[in-house]
Amino acid sequence: MIWYPYEQMKTMKSPYKIINANGVYLYTETQELIDSISSWWSVIHGYKHPELNQAIQTQLEKFAHVMLGSLTHEPVQTLSEKLQSWLPGDLDYCFFSDSGSVAVEVALKMALQYFMNRNETDRTMVLALEHAYHGDTFKTMEVGDDEDYHFVLNAYGKSRYVVHIPTEIEALEQAFAAYHDRLNCFIVEPLLQGAGGMRMYDISFLKRARELCDQYGVLLVFDEVATGFGRTGNRFVADLVLPDILVLGKALTGGYIGHAVTVANRKVYEGFYDDDPSHAFMHGPTFMGNALACRVALKSIELFETQDYMSKIRKIEEITRREMKAFSDPRIKEVRIMGACVCIEVYHSDTIKGYQQFAYERGVFSRPFLNYMYAMVPYVIGEAELIKVLCTMKEWFSIKH
Repeated sequence: MIWYPYEQMKTMKSPYKIINANGVYLYTETQELIDSISSWWSVIHGYKHPELNQAIQTQLEKFAHVMLGSLTHEPVQTLSEKLQSWLPGDLDYCFFSDSGSVAVEVALKMALQYFMNRNETDRTMVLALEHAYHGDTFKTMEVGDDEDYHFVLNAYGKSRYVVHIPTEIEALEQAFAAYHDRLNCFIVEPLLQGAGGMRMYDISFLKRARELCDQYGVLLVFDEVATGFGRTGNRFVADLVLPDILVLGKALTGGYIGHAVTVANRKVYEGFYDDDPSHAFMHGPTFMGNALACRVALKSIELFETQDYMSKIRKIEEITRREMKAFSDPRIKEVRIMGACVCIEVYHSDTIKGYQQFAYERGVFSRPFLNYMYAMVPYVIGEAELIKVLCTMKEWFSIKH
């Protein structure tokens, strides 16, 4: 049987069975649904996109996958070259993996070994944010800060290797003053903290973080698995503040195949480039650089560029702000909008209990969690479809529950 994610199997309700998908729509046997969350924020081009389908089919006629150990191939070479030219600064060195969580593990391991290679053996700590979510593997849980996801780590007790701070400059400065000589990196979801509650903060915090990392020789890591490819209204937040290591996933392949990349700058890469074999980066996911994933990622980036997706994202934000303007309810704590993300935070989780089925009956797939009702729509969504998503969210609060 299937063991479903984030569910108590004994009490979970039956999931909706999807039999087809096209554009922004999911289809069950009885219902047509606008996917308001882009299959966990990844399907930015919608479903069954003809050009993405063709990219997969063309590569499949050659081969689906070969290991990247002692072998290489044109799709992974071309994707690496594209990312090198497309990403800001000297983020030029691509280490591929098979999921966002693993890619963050790679980044954390890379930051630690960078200093071990330099014999700076005291730099074993990581600075991270409160309410952070970086994945469900073990080190990503440790740098995360969400009891609802990571309570299993209570078995080990509080980590002495991770410090969590709020997104406040004073707290940031205090943390660097206290721990700077023991930190190897500061990891953040830049501007938008996803699974921690769609929390949004100001770019000034990241600018100050970059200054402090430079001052104290700490690596700055941006986890843009969720925020990259335009979700915050910026192509990448790394375009505004340049990290030392950038992690991408989810939308990298347009949501077609699990694949991710950890991209390092020259300084980090040269920390491993040595005659000493013990300084090599000893990591190697089986499906890193998967040929199908690389080919569809290249086509996804091409669509993003040639079809001016940043304009699409600006339009989504404009419509969202217009439709949500002055919307309020005593049960709502805050309405937050950034780029192609909107979140309604309520005071009590019971307020949105039952919303998923309510939305389903009105032709919208949604997946609220805890105190958060949100939408992160595919970028190809039409205005009428987007308005339907937003009106469904608002309609919930107009009905007594």
